[in-house]
Amino acid sequence: MNYQLTKLPLILLILFFFSSCDVTRKLKGDEFLISKQSISSGDTLVNNNEISRQLSQQVNSKLLGFPLKLQIYNLAQSNPEKRFVNWVAKKEKREDRLVSILSRRQVIQLKKTWVNINESIKKTGEPPALYDENKTKTSLRRLESWYWNHGWFNAEANYEINRDSLTKTVEVEYKVKPGSLYVIDNISENIESPKADSLYQLIKKNNKIKVGKPYNTEEFNNDRDYISTYFRNHGLYHFEKEFISFYADTLDNNQKINLELNIQNRLVDVADTVASTPFKVHRISEVNVFADYDGVSTQVEDSVRYKNANIYSFGNLKLNPKVLSDFIFIKKDSIYRDIDRTRTNNRISETRIFKYPNILYKEDPRDSTGVGLIANILLTPKERFSTNFSVDLSQSNIQQFGIGFNTSVLSRNIFRGAETLELSGRGNFGSSRDLGNSEDQFLDILEYGADLRLNFPRIIFPFSSKSIIKNTMSPFTTASVGFSTQQNIGLDRRNLNATFGYRWKPKDRTSYQFDLMNIQFVNNLNAENFFNVFRNSYSELNQISRNNISDVNPDFLFENPEGQLDLIIPEGTQGFIRDIRNQGINLNSEDQQIANSLIERRERLTENNLIVASNFTYDYSSRRDIYDEDFSQFRGKIEWAGNLLSLFADQLQLDETEAGNYRLFGVQYSQYVKTELNFIKHWDLGNQQVIATRAYGGIAIPYGNANSIPFPRSFFGGGPNDNRGWRPYDLGPGSTNAVNDFNEANFKLSFNAEYRFNLFGNMNSALFIDAGNIWNVFDNVEDPAATFDGLQDLSELSIASGFGLRYDIEFFVIRMDLGFKTYNPGNEGSKWFKDYNFNNVVFNFGINYPF
Repeated sequence: MNYQLTKLPLILLILFFFSSCDVTRKLKGDEFLISKQSISSGDTLVNNNEISRQLSQQVNSKLLGFPLKLQIYNLAQSNPEKRFVNWVAKKEKREDRLVSILSRRQVIQLKKTWVNINESIKKTGEPPALYDENKTKTSLRRLESWYWNHGWFNAEANYEINRDSLTKTVEVEYKVKPGSLYVIDNISENIESPKADSLYQLIKKNNKIKVGKPYNTEEFNNDRDYISTYFRNHGLYHFEKEFISFYADTLDNNQKINLELNIQNRLVDVADTVASTPFKVHRISEVNVFADYDGVSTQVEDSVRYKNANIYSFGNLKLNPKVLSDFIFIKKDSIYRDIDRTRTNNRISETRIFKYPNILYKEDPRDSTGVGLIANILLTPKERFSTNFSVDLSQSNIQQFGIGFNTSVLSRNIFRGAETLELSGRGNFGSSRDLGNSEDQFLDILEYGADLRLNFPRIIFPFSSKSIIKNTMSPFTTASVGFSTQQNIGLDRRNLNATFGYRWKPKDRTSYQFDLMNIQFVNNLNAENFFNVFRNSYSELNQISRNNISDVNPDFLFENPEGQLDLIIPEGTQGFIRDIRNQGINLNSEDQQIANSLIERRERLTENNLIVASNFTYDYSSRRDIYDEDFSQFRGKIEWAGNLLSLFADQLQLDETEAGNYRLFGVQYSQYVKTELNFIKHWDLGNQQVIATRAYGGIAIPYGNANSIPFPRSFFGGGPNDNRGWRPYDLGPGSTNAVNDFNEANFKLSFNAEYRFNLFGNMNSALFIDAGNIWNVFDNVEDPAATFDGLQDLSELSIASGFGLRYDIEFFVIRMDLGFKTYNPGNEGSKWFKDYNFNNVVFNFGINYPF
């Protein structure tokens, strides 16, 4: 029996049941539900979301045309406490039985629980959007106000109501007659303060408001913000945008506006009167830094003057004055600027040495001109040491279940230069998927590692770099070393790494990272376990041995429970490969090609890797904050490895193999160039609806000392953040349909799109489609099904689609996506929707959104 087919009628039956429920069944006699609202302007239907948001009432949200949140709300009882009391009193002895079974206190608690359950249902759902004539009239006023603020001063709005007494619903149609659009004819200025006037003349060409443009209140506000920001960054300490106003004259001007810009002086209390005082350009006369302010101490015990800044300490000064002065962008004798204050705040905070600083200005009483300002910077140090510990659960291709932990110790200001030294450790105990583990125990996987990271809040380089990377760019230098080791995980790898690099931000939303040196050494401790881990490779090699069973050494074979002869791991597989290489076995051309590919893959995945690389990363995002859902982001990275070693190979007297490749410490080092491009775009549709897209491309090209890319630097497809119809490493390469256990290649394309929307409360959902694949290119793989030979191979882009649930718990999002294989280029025959069913669904679990 096909259980998949029986599920479909059940799903349709459930949907029919919900849709047939009367959403208005709980409405009172005089209440009507708003089923539809529309706005027309000049006989044209308005689809502008901004205009629609002016309506005081909104129609209940719908999911695929179904008012899910309203139906959930209707599940709750309107007066649960009263109904509970009535239920208890409905039968004479019900209350006594409840008290005897529970207790009176528990019965009271049961009533509270019942009330809380109903309140939770209401909060999860959405109350009905009831028609309210007063709110409709408010919507009219807001519509007219919106049009007025956009230059239609004579706009008129009215509405029509279509009631359906049978369904108790109404449709509201708003009709707007905008009238004529008013445009700016000329702009005059009335600026009382000479200093403000001279500054304004420098920037007025940048104003949004210009002659010939329509009147727009939003642009007036933007110009006020722009002018105020400019003034406060050019010395006008007391200036606020409230001093800026506009006067528009529209009398007898045939839809023309005569606009006057007014910037008034500030008003100051003098004795018993209020005086109008022109703005002055203030300058910083003194900078005082309190390096260990705790809000209690008042007796200064240590002080030093460095670069015209007074640095005070209530104890021994524990921070190098030169380093501290690099964090202070407020300089003596400079004009007052808001941006200097912001940069100082940000720079001090990101060092992780101090809590958020407090910067106070006061007028200098010693300055008779009244333009001097004293800047007091109060810094509160964080604790010298801090610790962190976390535990998590995990699952992967290798382990069915894993328990992991992470711990770290952070030491601050270790060299008196605001440095941080962080020692972190991690471990994982897991249960394997029986990939060749000899002991039958539940937690048979062990992985652990540690990292030591040292951060300097400056660029560490033999020569000064301040002319290129300024202090305003938040420069950091990072040096780190680390190791990790695995037992009973695949080939039991041991990983050693070391990095030395820089990062800085030339602009607010742009960051650079340059790793001058990134070294990684991968040592496979259990290479003999290869065919236990990579079972598909073993099956192919074993099939070749069966095809040539008469030529195979019997010592290499054993009889399986089914009576067939299989290769022994590892003695038999190693011996059989040795005989193939020595031409001790004559294979046909097809078997020989497969054997060569298997042998090459085994050598590449079991060989130790030495990667000595440098890389540069560029990252730009237009996102203003975490709540901004209308933004774009671009990230580009280029990495090159092995060039330095190749340049000095002769001088270093490196060992050379028969093939002409060099070895360092007995390991052939990798040489390649790799680039990755990642672009993300979000569109905010309003009402917690977002369309999110991503395009990714990456390629790694080996050359010189290598003819392939090391496994740690290759690309793979599938997984919760990629093509969600396939598990990690199960996609590709090309149209091979994942012939290997861990499929990887050196060229990747990936495209993703999601429609995200809110279901109810903190529960969100998404519909998604993913496309992508990996291929081999410019390396030693010759299988045409796995290589990218031209644009025609774009037809091998695998497509997955599906849906997911996401629960937002404020600090992060718990995500579960169900991915279905929609187009699989590796399928024989039909490639579309062949495995599109719940039997082949892939469950993806993740934290936060995939892009």
